[in-house]
Amino acid sequence: MGVVVLGLMAAGPARAQGLLAFPGAEGAGRFTSGGRGTAAAPTTVLEVTNLLDDGKPGSLRYALQLSADKAPARTIVFRVSGTIHLASPLTISKANTTIAGQTAPGDGICLADYPVSVKANNVIVRFIRFRMGDKNQNKGFVDGAGGDDAFGGTRNNHLVVDHCSMSWSTDEAFSVYEGDSTTLQWNLIAEPLNYSYHYEAGDKDFERHGFGGIWGGQHSSFHHNLFAHCNNRTPRFNGSRYTHPAGFENCDFSNNVIYDWGTNNVYAGEGGNYNVVNNYYKPGPSTNPKTRAQVLNPYKIDKEKGRLPYGKFYLAGNYVDGAPAVTAHNWSGVVMNGGTAADTVQSKVTQPFALGPFTLQPAKTAYEAVLQGAGAIRPVRDTLDQRIVGEVRTGTGTLIDVQGHYPHGTPYSVSQRAWPVLKSAPAPADADHDGMPDAWEKAHGLNPQNAADRALRAANGYTHLETYLNSLVPVAVARVPAAPKPVKKWAPVAKPVAPKAVKK
Repeated sequence: MGVVVLGLMAAGPARAQGLLAFPGAEGAGRFTSGGRGTAAAPTTVLEVTNLLDDGKPGSLRYALQLSADKAPARTIVFRVSGTIHLASPLTISKANTTIAGQTAPGDGICLADYPVSVKANNVIVRFIRFRMGDKNQNKGFVDGAGGDDAFGGTRNNHLVVDHCSMSWSTDEAFSVYEGDSTTLQWNLIAEPLNYSYHYEAGDKDFERHGFGGIWGGQHSSFHHNLFAHCNNRTPRFNGSRYTHPAGFENCDFSNNVIYDWGTNNVYAGEGGNYNVVNNYYKPGPSTNPKTRAQVLNPYKIDKEKGRLPYGKFYLAGNYVDGAPAVTAHNWSGVVMNGGTAADTVQSKVTQPFALGPFTLQPAKTAYEAVLQGAGAIRPVRDTLDQRIVGEVRTGTGTLIDVQGHYPHGTPYSVSQRAWPVLKSAPAPADADHDGMPDAWEKAHGLNPQNAADRALRAANGYTHLETYLNSLVPVAVARVPAAPKPVKKWAPVAKPVAPKAVKK
């Protein structure tokens, strides 16, 4: 079997239809324009030329913090590869931003030592590694308020995170929820630090908190992602739990690979609507025997000041390695948290919710596609991600407490050698600093001395700059043969209420 392209349209904020964020962008966030800009306000190209975090021109921090009046839309390109050791938390705070990690010459970009967060609308992030580590997490107790996630953001509309790698967090590795029109695709989430420095009120010791992520949103699509060696939250569906009525959250979770979870895997989703379709579950050495055949663990809220029912779930085509009975009947792998048989009946829906479109593959086909293509594979897949993928294939590896598999309490001076060395290479000549190499401009009939041509539209509808950026990335699923089956039509969901304020 090959792929089925599902023509699924969800209610959501109005967006210019037709032009994808980039070829291969799918799901609810597919029309995010990022730093594309307009004829009246063309994108500002900001070059990262060094690995310093001093906020000066040439640094990534400068490119992200430049005021919006100077760069109403921005495209960040890299003329260097390597690891940027952050001096403080880094925030993507300006709307209309594209971060094009695929442009780095050499082995690519990694961000280390502090968390990175998104606090802006209309953002595209591609081919970046977020490997925080514990350097600064043991300097004071962290209360779980989001300051110890490797990467994430809440309440952002129109967000696409594509082909990124997240690891070595002390809370969740990658959390995104409470926004709208979100796509998280082809990402690799692995090895959040388990017995590290995560401490919350009432704890007597640091928690075992190597968690994958909290994912959600009004209309969100999560596909072709890999979770590996996460104790829990692979992901936790956020649900409608933050002041929202039932039905606020509508998510598709399809064609993902989940390997070597610990105490729990996919769970929660209070009051939301979810498709959990054609995912591949593979227990590993760290997996609790009680959860080896689990597909889903729904939650509800039943408190005096807040009540939400179990979410509604459409389950189909999920493959659980070593559990053929659950593979054949997915609902036999559902464990209602404190629920009854009647609760299970109320949570089960027989038609999927409309949350696309996207390319749906059979679980076994998606397994191979994800292992081949997930994470920051451009310019190259680094040695850490290579190891993770190898462990998924061979059923090896385990949860870790410190980056590099060192024991809890190992000094950073020792564990810092865990970060892969990312070698740089000479950047291609770009005389007008418009993000497009001179040779590429000449080959495409452009003027390498005229930066304005970056914003002109090519015949494909994208700007010339976008066309160049997209040329660096093959569309992964395009290599999979088309399926002979007809397109499925999914039932639409009712339009939810507008987002409200949220606390984490």
